[in-house]
Amino acid sequence: MSRIGKLPIPVPNGVEVKIGTDVVEVKGPKGSLSTPVCSLLKYEQADGHVTLTRLEETRESRSQHGLRRTLLANCIDGVTKGFSKALEVIGVGYRVAVKGNIIELAVGFSHPVVVELPAGIKAAVEGQVLTISGVDKELVGEMAARIRRIRKPEPYKGKGIKYVTETIRRKVGKSGGKK
Repeated sequence: MSRIGKLPIPVPNGVEVKIGTDVVEVKGPKGSLSTPVCSLLKYEQADGHVTLTRLEETRESRSQHGLRRTLLANCIDGVTKGFSKALEVIGVGYRVAVKGNIIELAVGFSHPVVVELPAGIKAAVEGQVLTISGVDKELVGEMAARIRRIRKPEPYKGKGIKYVTETIRRKVGKSGGKK
């Protein structure tokens, strides 16, 4: 039995879980999300918990068991607490500004890089730290990765856009050796 898949998912007060034939819809105080239903699993909702059980013991159903449970748990966490990723912009002259749903980055190119945020994603700037937040964990992580990809941190001076929790492995530069 899957160690993750067999755990029941607690449904907090104020969250409504509707299990359909194609999707599971989750509505909460921060918004609503949906995740697809796997036909190899049985979804049951009882006394404030949602449990997933396998209909058959095949390789595919075992692999889907933990995945689908985690996706549904992320939906419930998203509509109650939300998710966020913090990015740090490091470099002389590197700036970040948020104007509505547009992020403007000045990261050493000849022009400012403009990133438009999709619906449901918010951005906030505090000094050199850009925080991406939203209800959908996958979308928050994807947007943070896209922004980081604009100027990855380089190993010599450490300039670029990095996650706040990330550590950059620094390399030693040129040594003025003998010729």
